[in-house]
Amino acid sequence: MFLATGFGSGYGPIAPGTWGSLPGLALAWGLDRGAGRWAVLAGAAFFALAGVWAAGRAETLLGAKDPGCVVVDEIAGQMVALLFLPTTVAVILVAFFVFRVLDVLKPWPARRLEDLSGGSGIMADDLMVGLYANLLLHGLALWHPAWLGLA
Repeated sequence: MFLATGFGSGYGPIAPGTWGSLPGLALAWGLDRGAGRWAVLAGAAFFALAGVWAAGRAETLLGAKDPGCVVVDEIAGQMVALLFLPTTVAVILVAFFVFRVLDVLKPWPARRLEDLSGGSGIMADDLMVGLYANLLLHGLALWHPAWLGLA
């Protein structure tokens, strides 16, 4: 449950997914600063794989489909959103905003991925949204780097 709830961040008072994104930002920043961008990929892969197990187990223990307090999917998705991007304050803030908006909107096929069973369904939509956010951020970095504080 500790992993599934994002170290307890999923118990935030309102919008647990938003609270759950914060450890993902912190982990991506720390891994990037401490060991480089490939470490962020390794961290995202760890949370994606461990998250399938943890989210599925939490779903069983709580007796609910995709319980709101389970936010390991937001951690992994937020880390995917930051893959191979510089972890400047501007990039982190924009990545947080873009990921959260896309997570609410769930563009195709993210919403359909929620229909997968167990932990896979909990994780897959946020990983897809993280990929979308990452692609948008990379495009923005190329098109207008100053908006991300990169110029």
